[in-house]
Amino acid sequence: MKLTRQAIKDVILIEPAVHGDERGYFFESFRKDKLEDTLGHEVSFTQDNESLSSRGVLRGLHYQLPPYAQSKLVRVISGEVIDVAVDIRLGSPTFGQHVKARLSGENKHQLFVPRGFAHGFIVLSEQAIFAYKVDNGYAPEHDCGIHFNDAALGIDWQLDNAEISTSGKDAEQPMLLTRQQTAPDTLFEYGKNYYA
Repeated sequence: MKLTRQAIKDVILIEPAVHGDERGYFFESFRKDKLEDTLGHEVSFTQDNESLSSRGVLRGLHYQLPPYAQSKLVRVISGEVIDVAVDIRLGSPTFGQHVKARLSGENKHQLFVPRGFAHGFIVLSEQAIFAYKVDNGYAPEHDCGIHFNDAALGIDWQLDNAEISTSGKDAEQPMLLTRQQTAPDTLFEYGKNYYA
């Protein structure tokens, strides 16, 4: 299992060692010790989630505020997605920047998205089964988001807008600058330990 810090070092790409032959394959999909060694702190996942989505479905950009902030460890069981993590920590040198990874049932890559980041993905295949671990359950009163098509974020979702399907809720999320200017308390603070 190879763990690599990305351009924003708090986001980690995980590439498992897949052992296969004519009978099929085997790989370790999660190693708490290796992840925590790379992170330098503990992460206690408490829930696994799974979704099925069709081509062009975009889910995001989502996050939860403290005390229900979430880390996510995301992967694709079948199909292919573009997965995105956006730094929403006020004062961060990479505030508003993002990390993007192609996750698929074929490459079996995973992305660790830490607290303090908004997360989203778009389906490129005809369908995709998306699975992820979280370290806090869903808390609707702490649920927030950023508009997926915020031009300031510069995310290339790799599909035309006409092909993108999103929820009404996601379509109405504010731009990051709007949140920063009107509701900074709905963002995170750079340098604050949200794992303490």
